[in-house]
Amino acid sequence: MIITTTPSIEGRPIRDYLGIVTGEVIVGANIFKDMFANIRDIVGGRAGAYESTLRDARQQAFAELEDEARRRGADAVIGIDIDYEVVGQGGSMLMVSVSGTAVKL
Repeated sequence: MIITTTPSIEGRPIRDYLGIVTGEVIVGANIFKDMFANIRDIVGGRAGAYESTLRDARQQAFAELEDEARRRGADAVIGIDIDYEVVGQGGSMLMVSVSGTAVKL
């Protein structure tokens, strides 16, 4: 399946628009990751645990989006938008939301 942020796919005419598809994932922040991230903030460097969690959440959101597009019979999803939000009491959770338009080529 072709997934792109562009509104079209060069050389591949769109035959049908199948609607908006989405994938959303919410992950909780782990207290141990928080502690190690705070230590990283003090000594400098990247917060690898958070980066890994963010990467996993993004991959899961894209997988959900692709699954929904396949169920609709899509060949591609165009106009992809990725959003990240901190949610929950005290910003205790991270939400990754991916959306786009499912199309038949």
